[in-house]
Amino acid sequence: MQQGNVYRNKIFVGVLQVDDEGIYTFKYDKEYLANSTAKPISVNLPLRVDKFSSEYLFAFFYNILAEGSLKDIQCEQYRIDKNDDFSRLLKTTKEDTIGSITVEEVI
Repeated sequence: MQQGNVYRNKIFVGVLQVDDEGIYTFKYDKEYLANSTAKPISVNLPLRVDKFSSEYLFAFFYNILAEGSLKDIQCEQYRIDKNDDFSRLLKTTKEDTIGSITVEEVI
């Protein structure tokens, strides 16, 4: 299982993971949900206690990945298969993303 902690402006929001069967889940942190200023990270991932599940990487997270030649460079640098979007997400979105969301790999 691979897992990443999701942050908005360095505030812990929740956990994104993929299990050994290839099912992706995202779950908001209870403390984040309890905060009156909490906002969803995406319209497709509204605030809720229950986890979200998908057979595919959630579009919101896929869309923060680099494309084109930068993708090629990242895959070469981190020795990641070009089709392994989740590993690339964990390795390359800890900082310097477009927008306020970052993902930090849990090792």
